[in-house]
Amino acid sequence: MIKVEGLTKYYGERAAIRDLSFNIERGEVIGFLGLNGAGKSTTLKVLGCVLLPTSGSVLIDGFDVSRDPHEIRKRIGFLPDTPPLYDEMTVEGYLEFVAQLRGVTRAELAARVADAMQKTALTDRKDDVIGSLSHGYRQRVGVAQALVHNPRLLILDEPTSGLDPVQIVEMRELIQKLKGEHTVLVSSHILGEISQICDRYLVIQQGEIIARGTEAELSKLLGSGGNVELEVQGPAQRAIDVIMNVPGVTEVTVSKLDGDNAALRVVGVGELRPAVIKALVVAEIGVLRVDKGAARLENIFLKLTHGKEAAS
Repeated sequence: MIKVEGLTKYYGERAAIRDLSFNIERGEVIGFLGLNGAGKSTTLKVLGCVLLPTSGSVLIDGFDVSRDPHEIRKRIGFLPDTPPLYDEMTVEGYLEFVAQLRGVTRAELAARVADAMQKTALTDRKDDVIGSLSHGYRQRVGVAQALVHNPRLLILDEPTSGLDPVQIVEMRELIQKLKGEHTVLVSSHILGEISQICDRYLVIQQGEIIARGTEAELSKLLGSGGNVELEVQGPAQRAIDVIMNVPGVTEVTVSKLDGDNAALRVVGVGELRPAVIKALVVAEIGVLRVDKGAARLENIFLKLTHGKEAAS
């Protein structure tokens, strides 16, 4: 879906991004990670045909961003960091307007708008004026305008920015529902949320791609372990003894005791959850909850970006 080779963009004499090269396959959900000023938004704006590259090649669905921007715009939905909304319009009226700009035919217009509102849980707000909506609902409208023409590629720049915890979960669930129907490229600083929706990651720092791969591949690159958070029934020490015998586990600690239940944090190498769950079930220890450690991707990201800064 996306093929980038040697992409460079200068603002005057300053290179915002330098010599970026990466591929994204159809149907993938890719997390684009980077600190403020790393070059994420510039890259996404080039992919979204908002900016022209200074040099390099960018193909989207086989079309070149420099030669065929209009063809590409038919195939992508773009949510920039500030959603392009008209506050005086209603939700439905705005989406109809955007759909017509995107070339949706009159025969398909009502169905496409209704589908976009249904996917973003905006149907009950269709007659609301956009200017009266909360920040969370405005973000939903921003996603809906990117979806309304049923694009092959969705580019979402910081879709969870400024959302409260409940709204972040709702946005994550929305993106998860889009998985498989669309190729999705999403940037975010909420790395714990990104880790639950993405297949692979691109990490950018100071305008360069410094790492790429799945979470497990990035962890292996750094020689880092994974972690698992779980809650079990029964004596904590017995669960610890069982888990310590799982290959790859290096440490088990108790993070909380609540009556007969214990919350444990498991540290080790690679994806530990299947083997840990199996060992506990075989030992007839009740498993109440299992989560991928929320801090894992944050730690990987910090090590990668801080390492790059130290090297420079």
